[in-house]
Amino acid sequence: MTDNNAPQIANISRRSILKGFALSGLVLAVGMPAQLLAADEKQKYGRDGMPNGWVDDPLVFVSIAEDGTVTIVAHRSEMGQGVRTSLPMVVADEMEADWQRVKVIQADGNEKRYGNQNTDGSRSMRHFFMPMRNVGAAARMMLEAAAAAMWAVPVSEVKAKNHQVAHAKTGKTLGFGELAQKAAEMAVPENQNLIYKSADEFNYIGKKDNKLVDGFDIATGQTTYGMYVRLDDMVYAVIAHPPAYGDTLKSYDDTETLKVPGVIKVLTLPSSPPPAVFNPLGGVVVVASNTWAAIQGRKKLSVEWNAGPNREYDSAKFRETLQASSKQKGGKVIRSKGETYNELANASSTISADYYIPHLAQAPMEPPAATARIVDNVCEIWTATQNPQAGVDTVAKWLEVKPEQVKVNVTLLGGGFGRKSKPDYLVEAALISKALGGQAVKTVWTREDDIQHSYFHTVSAEHLEAGFDESGNATAWLHRTVAPTIASTFAKDAKNEMPMELSMGVVNIPFDVKNIQIENPEAAAHTRIGWYRSVSNIPHAFAIQSFIAEMAHQQKKDHKDFLLSLIGPDREIDPASLKDDWNYGESPEVYPLNTARMKGVINMVTEKADWGKTLPKGSGQGLAVHYSFVTYVATVVEVVVNDDGEVSIPRIDVAVDCGPQVNPERIRSQIEGACVMGASLAMTSEITFKDGVTVQDNFDGYQVTRMDAAPKEIHVHLVPAKDFNQPLGGVGEPGMPPVAPAICNAIFNATGKRIRELPIRYQLES
Repeated sequence: MTDNNAPQIANISRRSILKGFALSGLVLAVGMPAQLLAADEKQKYGRDGMPNGWVDDPLVFVSIAEDGTVTIVAHRSEMGQGVRTSLPMVVADEMEADWQRVKVIQADGNEKRYGNQNTDGSRSMRHFFMPMRNVGAAARMMLEAAAAAMWAVPVSEVKAKNHQVAHAKTGKTLGFGELAQKAAEMAVPENQNLIYKSADEFNYIGKKDNKLVDGFDIATGQTTYGMYVRLDDMVYAVIAHPPAYGDTLKSYDDTETLKVPGVIKVLTLPSSPPPAVFNPLGGVVVVASNTWAAIQGRKKLSVEWNAGPNREYDSAKFRETLQASSKQKGGKVIRSKGETYNELANASSTISADYYIPHLAQAPMEPPAATARIVDNVCEIWTATQNPQAGVDTVAKWLEVKPEQVKVNVTLLGGGFGRKSKPDYLVEAALISKALGGQAVKTVWTREDDIQHSYFHTVSAEHLEAGFDESGNATAWLHRTVAPTIASTFAKDAKNEMPMELSMGVVNIPFDVKNIQIENPEAAAHTRIGWYRSVSNIPHAFAIQSFIAEMAHQQKKDHKDFLLSLIGPDREIDPASLKDDWNYGESPEVYPLNTARMKGVINMVTEKADWGKTLPKGSGQGLAVHYSFVTYVATVVEVVVNDDGEVSIPRIDVAVDCGPQVNPERIRSQIEGACVMGASLAMTSEITFKDGVTVQDNFDGYQVTRMDAAPKEIHVHLVPAKDFNQPLGGVGEPGMPPVAPAICNAIFNATGKRIRELPIRYQLES
């Protein structure tokens, strides 16, 4: 009898698994339950709702060698967030393994084997904390069962502790390595029979001093990024992509290119008509014996392009179109409560403001790169990717082979931020290898390629209005949000933001206001639109949290007090009642929108930052709060603006309520990184288009925060969780949205000047 809520245990041959791991001893794994693979009328949430679901118990994730080395598989992609440490650490803790004797290996792209591997949406820990506990608990119980059998004693008399199993009555002990073979013969415990450690027994979970498992290797250059891959007889390729999205190749002359020492061959890739999906852009490929020769050869190409449908895209003119649309009554109504327009017309006082955020590029420090070769009709790829299964599926489609004929090996990522969820560069490498008869080829994107041909974060215009009664309380709220949608990447004529995008801080505002109207006019996309760290939460939080500060100032109220009053009394809100049917894919019963938690982070961060303290002239504090990825984050930024309009950030305080904290050190590091990246998009980062072509092409134009401009101090304050039975929130993305509005609110308090468009640079120059 099996638990319908638990994965079905698969009786997989240990011998075949042992061969695959090239290790002797215990190997544990589990298969997906049939009910999660079949169509189900009932709504699925969390990990159950993800493609290919989840895998949690024995044979897949753990193996033990005879010398006691425990090998744990990390099935999510590591890009600095620490997931290659944190998830295996959960397994090791429940298993009672000594972390110093644990080896972590990276899974290849195979969701049928490992469960969902798409590492985005701040889902890794909240979706796989319990499955990894299951893995560890089952492994521990199998080791204990093996020891009991070898000693011919009841299993209740033995206990695993610190990499060995002990018999309480006799004091006998057996190490994990000694038990591995016998443990492999034990029955895998059913999930409902698993015995978990209590929180006070944890060795690593929730502790503050956990180090990255591969930190030393990263620091000393002993690990492999996508750019580092080297294969025998490998060649290198760079691509001259179409200048504007939708352009196609007309002709090219490679005469001078072929004269460059090291250049081997020039070939072409087919272009892909819209919608973009994850398809390659096409272009002219230069293949050479080294990357430098390929780049120099590309410079010598003479290429003519057929102008595509986006050659008229001018971001300055498009901004005017977006803003005009945002100011016009109408558009798709996505939430309507009360009589907002009537209330605005009759309010004691009103306020309105318009906000603008430009396109952004993810610009990870490691640009896209993929190495491919084809042997015996199997295409094998080595690459830095957030979504290896999408790579498998998309490459298979383009090569016209079965997914089983594509293998994606995942390397360490030198940053991702959403760009490396799209496997277009994997397809390029596979197609070039095929054109070369299967030869190993590394396809490299330069920084210019990366910035000019990204899946860009959308441009956005936001219009807000509010009405007040005679006491200065908000009685009406109007918000029009206008932005090209990510859906345009998958559907050619998509012009309204998806429910998912609108659920990122627009429809689900938890404000205690009687009249609310939210509208979404249409906006066409003229380039590839993709997700960027925190996605549409960024423009929505920037507009809403800036506007609330303006409302408080107009009503002569303290920003913090006004914000708390706007949120209203403590309550748990069903997201669906706010027209949010997405809720980051999580159950509204498990993850209601909790105003007490939102107010809690506001109160914590203002206390820690000494909100309202006296500051010198030219200094100011700014506050913002946002709920995203089922986590609550409030930020107070302190800025200094000198007489030349130069902004520095001496301090940022961030309060985070993400539920239980499995690896606090990694939470702090991710929030710190979000503060730096948030400062970048606030202060300097901007992508613009002229004649359909990206104007910026490197970090001199697309500026990111340098060390001298980064916040001098970042203080992260974690709200304690009651226990590990509470649901976990996301961490990697929620730190971003409040940063920009908090900076802009601080600038106003320092200078009296409102910032309503990003980036801030040049707006404060005297």
